[in-house]
Parts: sequence; structure tokens; C-alpha cells
Amino acid sequence: MTFIRELDESLLTKLTAAQREAVIHGEGPALVLAGPGSGKTRVITRRIATLIARGVPPWQILALTFTNKAAGEMRERVSQLVAREDGSRTGLVVSTFHSHCCAILRRFGDRIGLQAGFSIYDAGDQKDVIKTAIEEAGLSSTQWTPASVLSEISDAKNKLRDAAAYLAEANDFWTRSVAKAYKSYEEVLTRSNAVDFDDLLLKVALLLRNDAEVRELLQNRHRWVLVDEYQDTNHAQFVIAHALAERSKNLFVVGDPDQSIYGWRGADISNILEFEEHFAGARVIPLGENFRSTGHIVAASAGLIAHNRKRKFKELTTGLGDGMPVRLLKVNDEHEEADKVAEFFAERAQDGVPWRSMAVLYRMNALSRVIEDALRRKLIPSTVARGTAFYDRKEIKDALAYLRVCANPRDEVSLRRIVNTPTRGIGDTTVRKVEAYAVSNGLPLISAFAQAANAGVVSGKIAKSVDAFVLMVRGFAQALDERVPGDLASFVSEVLETSGLDKLDEHSTIDERERVANLEELVSAAAQYRLPDDDPTADADEGLRPLDAPSLGHELPAQPTLGDALRLWLENVSLVADADAVDPEQGSVTLMTLHAAKGLEFDTVAVIGVESGLLPHSRSSSEGEDGIEEERRLLFVGMTRAERALMVCSAAARTVRGVRQASIESEFVREIPSANVQRTDLTERYAGGRIEYDEPDAFSDRDVGEMFPIGSMVRHPIFGVGKIEFLARGFGGTRARIAFRSVGLKTLIVEHAKLSRA
Repeated sequence: MTFIRELDESLLTKLTAAQREAVIHGEGPALVLAGPGSGKTRVITRRIATLIARGVPPWQILALTFTNKAAGEMRERVSQLVAREDGSRTGLVVSTFHSHCCAILRRFGDRIGLQAGFSIYDAGDQKDVIKTAIEEAGLSSTQWTPASVLSEISDAKNKLRDAAAYLAEANDFWTRSVAKAYKSYEEVLTRSNAVDFDDLLLKVALLLRNDAEVRELLQNRHRWVLVDEYQDTNHAQFVIAHALAERSKNLFVVGDPDQSIYGWRGADISNILEFEEHFAGARVIPLGENFRSTGHIVAASAGLIAHNRKRKFKELTTGLGDGMPVRLLKVNDEHEEADKVAEFFAERAQDGVPWRSMAVLYRMNALSRVIEDALRRKLIPSTVARGTAFYDRKEIKDALAYLRVCANPRDEVSLRRIVNTPTRGIGDTTVRKVEAYAVSNGLPLISAFAQAANAGVVSGKIAKSVDAFVLMVRGFAQALDERVPGDLASFVSEVLETSGLDKLDEHSTIDERERVANLEELVSAAAQYRLPDDDPTADADEGLRPLDAPSLGHELPAQPTLGDALRLWLENVSLVADADAVDPEQGSVTLMTLHAAKGLEFDTVAVIGVESGLLPHSRSSSEGEDGIEEERRLLFVGMTRAERALMVCSAAARTVRGVRQASIESEFVREIPSANVQRTDLTERYAGGRIEYDEPDAFSDRDVGEMFPIGSMVRHPIFGVGKIEFLARGFGGTRARIAFRSVGLKTLIVEHAKLSRA
């Protein structure tokens, strides 16, 4: 590749040799194996700036990541590296996969039957749609639960199987029945001019596969493709990235197989493990130096993850000194665990660490309550990060439903939600009559409501209410074409007022006032929204940009309307991710799941509930070693969020559904190198039915002991043949530590392990 400009060496300052190698990589595919805290965002943003400095037109560069927060940080860093005043960032696209797919569908959706202003359905909307689909497919919702059918459909879409393809492969009663529901589900989405999150990827992947013209246009536009967190890509994202880079071969991916923790939602670790097979001659650049964590944390987490087989080796190091050993704490129960975590945080606070730099991480949300209580008693402020709570509130979902119907009158799910909200006398019976009229006449639901009175479907007061509702909605829709984008906040306010959503009276309750306050916050959010720059390719260097460089839908018309602004704002709201809801500047300890913590960092971290059945989760055993390895990666991710201080806790007993049950320390704890830990065991030795954990002679169940004595060889349906090395009895069952030939040491509950003598 011949670059037009000389490289500005200032872009390469303060880079390690490995980082520099990645940043200045020329043409061709490259895989950057970026360990925790190794500066992957620095590498990606410096590479973008370096490509531009070397003469690559910015509009040819596409960088994809997974959250709005990550995309925003990358854009901000690039803007600091590249001077804006000379227009040198014009046309650069840094986006999430889903947002970029939205842009592509806005530009080319008409080729696959999508109309402008299509709605994006979230998980709640999907449940409403699938219930309708199951009913229309003639299936029983008790036998075919919405959750199970949606899970199957989502899995099919991630594998690029639409309803027709799924039906073609259905070979039993279950899959043939799901195929009927899937077909109905797609029909409802099509009627509503709507897509779900999986559709955003599926439809673009199929568009790239089946439409040669679109594929060529996008390949000409995106000649340099960069993908962050590549280990988290599913099959659809894999197909999209590879299709875009198929012609140029300039696919630059950054990721870490050791941090692949989203297999349960479709992420395919083989995408990164087999990168060199997919792209022959690909360059592999390991980044192993951790700039976040001190030595004992790095070594302890490295020792843990070394037990995984499906990984790419890279040496994990740090130049920050040894620091404090990792604290491994074994306690009697969850209450002592919570107290010890609170004491740990109070100790760190005395050393000057702010509360916002501390976090408690856990495998399941249910573990947060006891920790919350303990922190509250110690007067330690805390916040539970539970995702997009604001947009999940009923009043906000009601308001957004009104706005979505304004932008997309065919949106059936939103229309059903608002037709009698607030109450206007249009009950379920009326809605069912209008729905039947719509189906029998092949009409969109909004058109059926508009004709209902004249067609005799409704009459009297109900007819007047229906007509008034339709008139109101159509008035809103008309305003979208007549007003300018700057009116977005005032339009949202008018919708709330006209619809009656924000009504209060002199007898309003505290809850009602809070509801209105939340709606006012939604208006504020609309006021803060700014449209993207008009045409990011308009000022590009015509000498560098081919004449057929496509517009991708990020661009707006020369004179955008209020409707354009509303549709883009609603899209922005729909694509908010859980990780975007975490505020690192809050002055409180953060409590969150290990999955949600990925990509974050804190001075001090406590990982709680590291016990068999919790971490690894009980479900993982049914997935064999792949499931166990993903659970081990999950703990690895949690441990590597810590910068200076890390505590890993397990309890000997834990209350589950009101019943105190014995717990067994996770096998993962024993895999952490002893040289890097300070181990404290506070569990009591006690008789009378209490648990003895460390001494084999505490075993007292003679029947089980005679069947599986210490030293006997046993066979497990998943782990194969092993030798029993240890037995201990508690009221939760008989704990056996078994050395398996294939997978090493495992600790199992004999009564539930399905063991047989080998």
C-alpha cells in the first residue's frame, strides 16, 4: 500500500513495541490478541488516526464495537488525535454493530420490504408479538411458552436462518411447531413495519449475501474495517464483518478468547480462535502487558485461565509492581460474606480510595440483596446496576409507544399499548373486534381503527372515542412532516399533554408525581438530542473518493424534518445497552453481575458467591467442558476488573428460597496460584448436623461411602473416568473431590452427579 502522507510520529508516542506493531500494520487481515488492561482502545483509535494521517480517506474507515459507550469513547479519542478543522474526519464511521445495521437498513431496507421509519422492538415488545404469533399459529401458550419459542427464534436468527430456512430444517414435532410460530412472528413484524434486535443483524447479513449491488457499494465504502471485542461476535456479525472486508482483505480485529463470556446469547468463540483459518496469512499480534492491574492480580488471573484449553496463549505481564496479594476468603454464610466485603471497602476508603472506584461482582442478581443491606448498615453508598431501568418504566414505555406510532403508524404493538392509555373507553373487546376487521380486510390496524365507525364495527360513545384517538394520532404524524428537527422536545411535550399521559390533579399521589417527573425527564432527553452531521461524505476529497462512493443512511436529507429527528432519536433510545447505564462517576459502590462488568475497571473489586452451582453455574455442567470453560472465563473477567485490590469470596452455607443449604467452594478457587493469594478460612468446625469441609474422616453416610469409597474409580457421564480422592458429608449432600483423567480435579455432589463404578 502506498500512503500519500508521511506518518506523524506523534501518533506513536507512548506505545509499547507490540502496540506500535498493531497500529502501523499495513494492508491485509490482522488479529490483535488484547489481554485485560492492555490498551486495546488506544490501539484501535491510534490505528484509525494513523490510517488517516497516511492518506486513507476517513469515509473508507469503519470501526465497529458493541456498546454506545465504547463507540462514544472511541470517537472522542479519535477527535483528539485528528484535527477537525481541516475536515480530515469527514465520513469516518465509528458505531455499534446494531446502529450501523440500522443505518444500512435505512438506506437499503426498501429492497427487502422495510419502509422508512420502521420500529425496533425490544424484549418486552417481542413478548407481545410472540404471544400473538403463537395464537395465530394455532399453538397453546401453555405448551409453547413465549420465552422458549423466542429463545429458539433468536438462536435461529443468529445462525442466519429465517422462518423459511428454519422450517426447511425442522425434523421433529418441537421444531415444526416452532417453525409455525416463527412464520407467524415474522408476519406480525412485517405487518407492523418492525424489526427486533436480531433482525438488524440477520437482514443486513442476508442483504450482503444476496444483493450483489449492495455488497459492492458497501465494500467500496468500507475498505478498512476494524472490529472491537471480536470474541463477542455471533455468526451474523461474523458474516457481516467478513462480507464487508471480502474485497479489500483489510479486516483488523481486536479481542481476547479468554474474555469470551456471551456464548449463552450467541457469541461464537470459534470466530476468534479460527481467525487465521478464515483469513490465510493473517498477522497475529499479542498484547499481554496489563496497564491496569498489579502483579498479584495479573498472575492470579493468568493462573486461573491457564486451565482452559480453548484459548490462544499470550504471556500476561504488568509493570505496576506486585501490589497486594489477592484475598481469598471463605466464610460461614452470605451474611458474614457481606460484612467482610463491607469491612474490606471501608478499609480501602481509609486509604483514600473513593466509593465510585469499588465494585461487588456476582454471577446472579439475587446475590445483591444481602450485600446491599450490609453496605447500608455501614453507611457505605451503593448502586445496583440493573441495565436500562429508566426506559423500562411503564410511563416511559407508554410515551415511547405514542411516539413510535407517530413515526410508524403500522406499529401494531405500540398501537395496542396506547389505544386505551390513558383510559378512553376502548377496551379489549373493542380492540379484538377491530383486529378481526383488519385481518378480514387485509388492513393495517391503524386503518382498521380509522374505518371502524363507518364500517359498523363500533358505535356510540366507543365510536367517538376511536375516531378521536385516530384523529389525534394522525395529527401528530402530520406534524412530523411540517416541522423542523429543533422542535423535537416541544413535540414530545405536546404528545404527553394531548394524550393525557402527564395529567395530574390536586389529589395526585407521590407515585403519580414521580411518574410525571419521569416523563419530564424524557422531554429533557429529547431536548439534549442532536442530529448527526448532515452528509459526512459531502466534503471528502473528491480526488480520493470514487464517484460511486455510496451514501449509507447515516446521512440526512438536505432539509431534515421533525420526523427524521424523531425516528433517529427513537432508534438511539432503542439501542441503549445495559453497559451504557453504568455511571462510573457516581459517588457510590457499584453492584453488578460479572457479565455486565466486562469492559469496566475499578480500583477495588470483590467477587462473591464463588461456589459450585453459582460459579460455575449449575447449568454449565450440562454443556460439558465448553460450559465450564466459559464460566472460568467469567471469573477471569471479574478478577481482571480490579486495579489494586481484589477479594474472592465463597460461603460454606447460603440461604436459597428461604432454606439454608450447604455450599461447596468452587473448583476455580483452588486453581488460583497460591503464590499470589492471601487465604483466610473463617468457617467453623461444628457438630450436630453442621458441615465439616476439610477432613475426609468427617464422612458419615455409610451407604454412599460403601458405594464410592475413597480411592475407588468412578465414571461420570460428561467428565469420564476418575479417582475419588476426598469425601465429606453435610446436610446439602456428600461432597466428592474426583481426579478425572480428561479434565483434572472436580468437586461434585455424589447424590446428584450420576456416578457409576468404573
